[in-house]
Amino acid sequence: MTSTSSDMEKDSIRAHEQSGSVPLYNEHMDISGVDERKLLRKIDIALIPWLSLLYLLSFLDRTSIGNAKLYSMEADLHISDPQYLLALTIFFFSYAIFEVPSNVFLKRLRPSLWLSGLMLCWGVMMTVQGLVHNYGGLLGMRWMLGMFEAGLFPGVNYYLSCWYKRSEFGIRAAIFFSAATVSGAFGGLLAAAISNMEGIGGKPAWAWIFILEGLATVIAGVLSFFIIQDFPDTAKFLTEAERTVVVRRLQGDDQFSAAGEVLKMKYIYKSILDWKTWIGMVIYVGADMPLYAFSLFLPSIINQATPANLLTVPVYAFACIITCCVGFFADRWGRRGYFNLVFLSLGAAGYIILIASRNAALSYFAVYLATCGIYPVIPNSIVWVSNNVEGSYKRSVTLAMVISFGNINGAVSSNVYRAKDKPWYPLGHGLVLMYIGFGLISSTIFIILLKRENAKRERGERNEIIGDDKDSGLEANGRYDTVADAKQDKGDEWSGYRYTI
Repeated sequence: MTSTSSDMEKDSIRAHEQSGSVPLYNEHMDISGVDERKLLRKIDIALIPWLSLLYLLSFLDRTSIGNAKLYSMEADLHISDPQYLLALTIFFFSYAIFEVPSNVFLKRLRPSLWLSGLMLCWGVMMTVQGLVHNYGGLLGMRWMLGMFEAGLFPGVNYYLSCWYKRSEFGIRAAIFFSAATVSGAFGGLLAAAISNMEGIGGKPAWAWIFILEGLATVIAGVLSFFIIQDFPDTAKFLTEAERTVVVRRLQGDDQFSAAGEVLKMKYIYKSILDWKTWIGMVIYVGADMPLYAFSLFLPSIINQATPANLLTVPVYAFACIITCCVGFFADRWGRRGYFNLVFLSLGAAGYIILIASRNAALSYFAVYLATCGIYPVIPNSIVWVSNNVEGSYKRSVTLAMVISFGNINGAVSSNVYRAKDKPWYPLGHGLVLMYIGFGLISSTIFIILLKRENAKRERGERNEIIGDDKDSGLEANGRYDTVADAKQDKGDEWSGYRYTI
């Protein structure tokens, strides 16, 4: 049966009347003519494909240095292998440092301006990277590339969380992130094609890889000014009634700040001091460091440990499918933490086999298991943390902190697969397994603590005092004139908010 917004409007008004909750957004707007399912499809088409393309370009740009290395970049720039590893590593430092401030700016400014501007700038940096003549120039461009790319991944995940209900966010985040798997499969083929330009314009093949991919990003950045939409309450591609439906859906999903929120420093402090932020950081690093290690060194692992005809493309195709499946079923069934435990365990099994195996076919099979503990866990963990943080600014800072901590540990991944350890790389696999262990332990702790907190709220231990009714709650939990005031001030700390396990 088609869901219409007239039903949703009645439910929203009824809930509003019963709880004295946050004022209904655009209370006098008639939304009876809006079909909710069609509206959701319209939003999906407007947001997901283009944002996924941008992330594909982002991942191509940051990892193309690995392909450039294959075409004499080190020899032309007179750099050693340790210097090359440092060029990989420096990207992660600027990338991690600028993620939190970028997300704050994204909320303060229009996404169509901020995200497009970042993309335009990193496209220029990528292009200039093909014009460098020495090691210092390469390091400088890698630092700048990380600085401007920093805002895209945390920014888009936060941005999408402002459009979709908590039970709808997972599959969208998974599809967006799957662009990384497409990039992994596509990057090598693209580089091989571009390498045919060797010598044109006096430039070597590796330089053309940077220049052409950078120019493609610049073009996409310019187009993004016209394609990327702003937040739901101001999005120009929706009618006023449709914008109203989007905001009311979010308010009905306990996203009380969906109608807008004024920046206050206390929201940033709350994010920094929230225990969920810090546990989320450890959960995310348990998959993010393995992600970078996997994407940077999979070709070397497969080429050394298996026959040449076993390529990386099927591995990335499998990763894409499993990531989208987990996003879909986690939205439908909930229990995102349990999905983490299952798939991190599969990933751990894969790396245990990689450490122990000296058989090429068995090692190649283990690579598929390893992807289960990396690719689906990344978006699932982001969505899980996002589901448990309310407040626009608080969520933007929390997501940026979680993702930046994962990315700073990406610097470790650049240095763990040493040439002297080939073909089986026991040190690299062992360290990745250790990080997956961090993810398993922290996910378990997060589940236990969220369950415990929900139980306390069920027992009324977190109830606030509302109005003059001193028996409605405890003084230590705060005193508010209305439930709406409590929701707006406390966000996910409000006694009626229930965490997603």
